Amino acid sequence: MAKQNALRKGDQQKKRTEARLLRGVQALEEETGPPAFDRLIHERLRLGIVSALAVNESLTFIDLRELLKTTDGNLSVHARKLEEAEYITCTKSFESRMPKTEYRLTAAGRRALERYLDHMEALIQTMRPR
Repeated sequence: MAKQNALRKGDQQKKRTEARLLRGVQALEEETGPPAFDRLIHERLRLGIVSALAVNESLTFIDLRELLKTTDGNLSVHARKLEEAEYITCTKSFESRMPKTEYRLTAAGRRALERYLDHMEALIQTMRPR
């Protein structure tokens, strides 16, 4: 009997949380219009790349790989998607006969990150209990 009551309480709490989330999203849409959620940046590794480049003038492929603790292939694929969206630029050169790939955040990438952070902050504000 106690177990059933606990399960019912959990279900009720889940429903209240879902209702609060829905109200928050609706309030956000009323304030700002439909959310322009950037799924490209939302992916964990891409958000890491853009964030790292936002606080550094540039980073090499090796710097990013070590910072984000990922594989060459994974970093390459995600960086290319950001490059195709023109959020980052990629410059390839040689240094002491060794290839060097360097990434920089573009103005469009910085604006996209700022919009993404604004969206997340607004979502957090609507979800905080008052």
